[in-house]
This record gives sequence, structure tokens and C-alpha cells, in this order.
Amino acid sequence: MILQQTIERLFEIPIDKIDREEVQQVVDQLKLALNRGEIRSADFQNDSWQVNTWVKKGILLAFRAGELREFPGDDVFSFFDKDTMGVRQFTVNQGVRIVPGGSVVRDGAFIAKGVVMMPPSYVNIGAYIDEGTMIDSHALVGSCAQIGKRVHCSAAVQIGGVLEPIGSMPVIIEDDVFIGGNCGIYEGTIVKQRAVIGAGVVLTGGMPVYDLVRRSIYKKSGTSQLIIPEGAVVVAGNRQINNPFAQENKLSIYTPVIIKYRDDKTDVSTLLEESLR
Repeated sequence: MILQQTIERLFEIPIDKIDREEVQQVVDQLKLALNRGEIRSADFQNDSWQVNTWVKKGILLAFRAGELREFPGDDVFSFFDKDTMGVRQFTVNQGVRIVPGGSVVRDGAFIAKGVVMMPPSYVNIGAYIDEGTMIDSHALVGSCAQIGKRVHCSAAVQIGGVLEPIGSMPVIIEDDVFIGGNCGIYEGTIVKQRAVIGAGVVLTGGMPVYDLVRRSIYKKSGTSQLIIPEGAVVVAGNRQINNPFAQENKLSIYTPVIIKYRDDKTDVSTLLEESLR
């Protein structure tokens, strides 16, 4: 691909020697392809998620070569950002519902038909949000995060973004996942299809997840991400600290716990009202 080859070449040039006009043209092509969903920061290939490092290099190139400027809006709203980073504009025929009240999608993010964004919410560059997904109020979708179809990101959910290191996996949320309010999912965690993440759960690469059903412990290692299994129901739990001082003071530490796997009762409790969409 010519775009990929050009980005790979420009990325290796020192910033003081780079042709900013060429970079701007390349970044514009990259963002257009990201907006259309023609390329992604990560793809599901050969039964696993793979990072497209050249796409992340292109996004980093945009930050590196950009210069701060004012993006005027109206008498109320204006913002200041790199001149390579604008706000994405939509038309009604794209079928995206962005409710008024301060939501923003950065240019270079794919938002599919049927997505609903409640105010205020924010989607960063490189993110991919598939059809029928709800991004609720105060929810943040970080750079390069990949979110599947019919996902519900409840109020105040934070989906972490990963631009650097370039080879690091972004957060992946697969189809039909329900994420409760005030959850945080970070550090390249992969949440498989139909999982339910209970309110207040935080998932990070450094935090083990205890599966009571399968009597297993899931955690990130040097070669693999933290993966939440398909259909898992995860809630906030705690575990004892095996330390004399901690035991003396009856201290425990937060930990995510899988208490069950999705069933008919879970489906009813997470059923979304289609008339709201």
C-alpha cells in the first residue's frame, strides 16, 4: 500500500528535516481512510487481534509534525490543537446520532451507522466504533480503541487509548458487550463477545481477574493481553492481603471477579430499550 510505505518512510525522518506539506497530505489521506473504516489501528486476523503499527505511526506523525493553532467555532466554542488534528464533521445521511451538549469526535475516528453519542462524550483519533453502539454521557473512548457492534458504554465509562509503544495493543471491546457505569478498561485489555462488565469495575494489564466458575486466574503476561472470556459477567470484588500488618488490620485489595457466565437472566437485565436509539 502506497500510504503505508509513505508513512513508514516519513516516520524515520527527523522532525527538523521533514516536509510538513507532504506530511499534511499524508495525514489527511490517513484520517480519511480511518473515518471510512477502510483501515484500522488493529484488526482481527487469524483468530486473534493484531496491531497495525503503521497506522499508529501515521497518527504519531500527525502529532509530531503538527503545530498549535486556533480552530475557531462561534462566539461560545473554539479550541486549540495541532493543525493536523481537527474535529470530525458528520452529515445526517451517515446515520450517526450525536445528541447536543458537548460531545466531540476527533478527525480520524470511525463511527458507524446507528451509533448514539450522549453528551458529553469524546472519541479520540484512531478509534473504531461499530454499528448500533451506545456511547453514554461522560464516556471517553481513547485513541485507537476498537469497539464492536451493539456495545453499551454506560455513563462515565473510560476506554483507554494506546498510541505508544507503537506495537502495544489498544483496548478491544468485541460485539454485544455491556459495560456498566463508571467502569475503566485500560492497557490493551481485550473483552470478548457478550461479556458483561458490572458497574465500577476497573480492568488493567497489571490486575488479575479471578474466575470463580472455571477456577482460573486471567492476567496480562509478556506475550499476551488480559482477556475477559466470552460471556463472562465481571463484578468488583476484593481479596485478602497476606501480610501481617494487613491481616492485623483486616485489609483487602480490590480485584475484578467473574461470578457467572451470561444466561437468560443476564440477557433480560442488560436488555437495551431500542426505542431510545
